[in-house]
Amino acid sequence: MDRLDNTIRPYAWGSPTAIPHLLGTEPTGEPQAEMWMGAHPGAPSRTGRGTLVEVIDADPEKELGPAAVAKFGPRLPFLLKILAAGAPLSLQVHPDLEQAREGYADEERRGIPVDAPHRNYKDANHKPELICALTEFDGLCGFRDPLAAAGLLDDLGIDSLKPYVDLLHAHPEDAALREVLTAILTADPEEMSRTVAEAATACTRLGGAYAPYAEIAHHYPGDPGVIAAMLLNHVRLQPGEALYLGAGVPHAYLNGLGVEIMANSDNVLRCGLTPKHVDVPELLRIVRFRPSDPGVLRPEAAPDGEELYETPIDEFRLSRYVLPEAGSAHDLTRATPQILLCTAGTVRAGEHDLTPGRSVFVPAGEKAEVSGTGTLFRATVVA
Repeated sequence: MDRLDNTIRPYAWGSPTAIPHLLGTEPTGEPQAEMWMGAHPGAPSRTGRGTLVEVIDADPEKELGPAAVAKFGPRLPFLLKILAAGAPLSLQVHPDLEQAREGYADEERRGIPVDAPHRNYKDANHKPELICALTEFDGLCGFRDPLAAAGLLDDLGIDSLKPYVDLLHAHPEDAALREVLTAILTADPEEMSRTVAEAATACTRLGGAYAPYAEIAHHYPGDPGVIAAMLLNHVRLQPGEALYLGAGVPHAYLNGLGVEIMANSDNVLRCGLTPKHVDVPELLRIVRFRPSDPGVLRPEAAPDGEELYETPIDEFRLSRYVLPEAGSAHDLTRATPQILLCTAGTVRAGEHDLTPGRSVFVPAGEKAEVSGTGTLFRATVVA
């Protein structure tokens, strides 16, 4: 197996301290948002044999296994991250596989450069995600019941929000949510900025359930995404709990440290809380306008101490091992590629000692015995 040397991305929303604290390193004073583990071409992990992209390209079947190559092609189909949100990320949604293929082909036909700021589809893949909390982790996930959203907006006592409140009482629910989100994102920018400022003041005064939105408005003053965020469920994960974000589900991460895994894609449609491009017509085509429970996941016990986070897709499979004592060993050998990530304690993986934030890549079929005292996340595929 190969020890991984991973890139940390300094996005502006990142916490300057959470990842250094996990790694036991000194903060640089700059935000450290994500540490990437995998073979994403934008920042592939490095090994003693070259980048993980180069290692896999040299012999895909040996590194990934015949079954994974047959199902996903000669590439690692997932990206594993440690994500540290010190401020809210953009409110966003991801396409399903068919929508991604159609959108990518359309923008290719129209000759839109892949790096153009108004380009929506960077590739032809979908981007389901799973975030597992390492600390308390706040996020937004899926639409509230429209009547609950109406009550939340109405209690702010702001006249300019009354039309949205009235719309949210209409039926059917999906049409009401679509109409309100459309109205928010297409409102006059100056009028919306005033409404958001009033809402921020009211949220600060009311506190409680409104506190997350006051914090969002602090980071994104005047952004229509502040009002759009109030249409969504607020959820606070405890360590070990997770959220699965499927296609069409609007979401945003607000604060906290977690392990994130996703299909290898960069396709994001933004709804707000961002200075980046918001393509309202395309966004409305992708969003699934139905209220839903956030669906907090807790790991399900599997044989040999494995705790599995069940998801409905095959590009990734995330589980964890909580190893209580140094004497016990677990054989994690699989016929599919794996990344093993330590998040607590010290875990021996093959010949490598892993401390928090350290990881290894295990080629398909290679012996993978682990022991020690700590917490180990295992990322692989279903093939």
